[in-house]
Amino acid sequence: MVPGWNFADVFEHIAGLVPEAPALVHDGTRRTWSEFDRRAGGVAAALTAAGLRRGDTVAQYLYNGNEYLESFFACCKAGLAPVNTNYRYVEGELAYLWDNADVAAVVFHGSFAERIEGVKDQLAVTLWLWVDDGSGPCPEWATPYEAATETEPVEHERDGDDLVLIYTGGTTGIPKGVMWRQDDLYNSYSQAIWKDPVEPDLEAVTVRVQRRLGPVVIPACPLMHGTGLFVALQQLCQAGCVVSLTARRLDIEELLDTIQAERVNVSAIVGDVFSKPMLAALDAHPGRWDISSLKVLVSSGAMWSAEVKAALLAHQPRLMLIDSFASSEAAGMGQSVARADAGARTATFTVGPFTRVITDDDRDVVPGSGEVGLVAAGGFQPMGYYKDEAKSAATFRMIDGRRYSIPGDHATVEVDGTLTFLGRGSTCINTGGEKVYPEEIEEALKLHPCVRDAVVLGVPDERFGEAVVAVVEGDVDPDELIAHAREHVAAYKVPKRIVPVDSVGRAPNGKVDHRRLREVAVSYIS
Repeated sequence: MVPGWNFADVFEHIAGLVPEAPALVHDGTRRTWSEFDRRAGGVAAALTAAGLRRGDTVAQYLYNGNEYLESFFACCKAGLAPVNTNYRYVEGELAYLWDNADVAAVVFHGSFAERIEGVKDQLAVTLWLWVDDGSGPCPEWATPYEAATETEPVEHERDGDDLVLIYTGGTTGIPKGVMWRQDDLYNSYSQAIWKDPVEPDLEAVTVRVQRRLGPVVIPACPLMHGTGLFVALQQLCQAGCVVSLTARRLDIEELLDTIQAERVNVSAIVGDVFSKPMLAALDAHPGRWDISSLKVLVSSGAMWSAEVKAALLAHQPRLMLIDSFASSEAAGMGQSVARADAGARTATFTVGPFTRVITDDDRDVVPGSGEVGLVAAGGFQPMGYYKDEAKSAATFRMIDGRRYSIPGDHATVEVDGTLTFLGRGSTCINTGGEKVYPEEIEEALKLHPCVRDAVVLGVPDERFGEAVVAVVEGDVDPDELIAHAREHVAAYKVPKRIVPVDSVGRAPNGKVDHRRLREVAVSYIS
């Protein structure tokens, strides 16, 4: 056994234990664990045959599909670092990301070929692997992915120090590559879920798989984001099966159809962005979908309101709703679990075993004090940001002799020790000397039945420095909505203006482009 947990070791071991069990499903194409292993082995060999060496980086410029997880597995086999790529990026953003990540190879869907044409000459990419999605022929400068899967597999050196790079932060600043050692990433799952030994021991995997195969899971959000990828990896590490949707935008009917057809047990979503449309479909078509197989719904990355949770549980009372408080930089900060027999809550979490809420001078926030602090996550965490020592030092700090990840999330601690999330510091509004956390106001606005989505921002104001403004998606009277907000939050938090929009432009991972929406708000007000 090589030092440290490596996903390739775990996946290969599972393929040996249950070779004919299902591993991947997409658009009618089913891959068994043995096929998953063999195809990833071919891609790994093709990458190294093209000159890539251990530690090189491989960009995954892909929509959800079997090839995403196959190429991830291939990178792990060959000791290469997979790099997620936001498929919404335009040419300049792609060029920056791939240059910053020192990308040596790119696996891409054919739909992106034209965009790649505009940047490929700026980059030192050795191999372009083209995944056929029916959008056109393979470019002459690329190699068909299917041909790569047929390459004869070879042995590669690898261990738990091999990296997974998760780029994050593109809508609030320059994207940063979070460096996860595979050993740390695996242990962050294991210690929370399976309690495998910290030191690698594949016998623990054997025992788990022999007990039962893992669940069938749909990452309804993109695999290019941490929520989708991490949930998929967790299920694969249990000999589970990952089902991916064909629609490239959120299609609730396809999601519910697939849950029913594939008897899905687990799905990863992004808060109200996904669950509100799910609820609307279930309410509009009672009895159309049998979702009784669905046992767990996992969310991370955006607010998931208590009212929506409760309404979903009315449709499937045996469902467990896990609202995970985590980020690409920090695993296991906390979670909130809702069941039919336990009250659903919004933005309130039971803290993880290694989580603290600290003040500016590194004191622990006293429970029930009302004091606002920063959430600090200990335990297994990333090494830092790729090629950015300054940002790494600011986010990953030593406190009381232990290393913590402090991405900038503000919270208070209630008397019972639970954590109430207030928001990311970068979006905090200072109005007349008062700090306002947008998520709290957004939650209040979304309680109005006519509001589909809302984003609260601070815009320049001569009197208060910043004024609270809400960009709202939905057919609602501004005065009525402001009056509604006054019933739920203090007067200084109530939006001064409501800016109506057709859509706030929220991405599938729940994030919005605050800079763009602030420009929309300023233009509307002026």
